[in-house]
Amino acid sequence: MNTLDNIEVDITVELGATMMPIHHLLRMGRGAVIELEQTENDPLSIYANHTLIARGEVNVEDGQLRVLVTEKVYKHG
Repeated sequence: MNTLDNIEVDITVELGATMMPIHHLLRMGRGAVIELEQTENDPLSIYANHTLIARGEVNVEDGQLRVLVTEKVYKHG
């Protein structure tokens, strides 16, 4: 058995981010809208185990939401 088959990686795709005071967050109810700093044309950030590894874009095909990797992010150093 290949040892790489047993390694778990947490993949996260960030659609956007914003900063807001905690008291605003606590006052939000169901259906509240949080405005993000990104636009619909900005690339998504893709993280593996909390490390930025790529950028991508949202794609919908046959009713399935997908994230297409458009750019790899290389760590310099």
